[in-house]
Amino acid sequence: MTPPGTQPPRRLRPRLHWELIACGLQGHEMIGIDAAALRPSDALVAREGADGVRWHRCVRCDSWLPLAPPAQPSRQFPPERDEIALPLRGRPLRDRFVLRLIAVDRAFHFLLLTFLGVAILLVASHETTLRDHFYRVVTDLQGSLGGPIHADKKGLVAEIQRLLSMKNSELRLIGVLVLAYGVLEGIEAVGLWLARRWAEYLTFLATTLLLPLEIYELAHRVTPLKIVAFVLNVAVVVYLLYAKRLFGLGGGGAAEEAARERDTGWEALERSFSAGAAPDAGGGVPAA
Repeated sequence: MTPPGTQPPRRLRPRLHWELIACGLQGHEMIGIDAAALRPSDALVAREGADGVRWHRCVRCDSWLPLAPPAQPSRQFPPERDEIALPLRGRPLRDRFVLRLIAVDRAFHFLLLTFLGVAILLVASHETTLRDHFYRVVTDLQGSLGGPIHADKKGLVAEIQRLLSMKNSELRLIGVLVLAYGVLEGIEAVGLWLARRWAEYLTFLATTLLLPLEIYELAHRVTPLKIVAFVLNVAVVVYLLYAKRLFGLGGGGAAEEAARERDTGWEALERSFSAGAAPDAGGGVPAA
């Protein structure tokens, strides 16, 4: 067994090592680097090497790293297993990356919708003044251009005119609805970032309910931005439904928890442990 990240790809599409990405961003997770001595029971995560060098195993990516013993150890031996909080690895780590990417997208929606909702409420509060200014600007432009402005029904001028022609009560209702949806997106973002199960259901339902509206919009006018948004939302729905086993699919939450336990914890570390991947008596890591 070769060290993680050094294996040649066995298929056309190389495997993505989420553990290496996490260690590249956060650093390796090693145990016992502050201990004065190692015990035989610590061989799963740390062992003595040649020339006074110790080899420590990253409990996330399985890499073995040579370190000098601490000059001023803070403890006699590495902590016991029940004292250690192991980092995520395997599928749970992949899910954290994906869920946080969705959370970032939802946070962007929250900021955008909040700004838009506040802007609509401000327009509703100053509708008369804004309408007078708008028509005054349009009239001045018509005079300077020597004729009337023929606004396209889908142009910016037409959209502003349509907005200002709405009733004040309608504008306020739209503003409140936009703000409410923005708050919903913010709640999704926080829940997904913290990997809460309820947030996965909430995001699935909110995104699924939005898909018919996006299909309607695409049927009337296709733009690259609308296509990208629709594809991303479909991908989110499919991922949450199948990969996260929502609504009992694929065994539901019990199967999801079982898969999590299988990929994390000390049993997962023991399964992935191989004497061929550990440092030999000479202090080196063999390549096979």
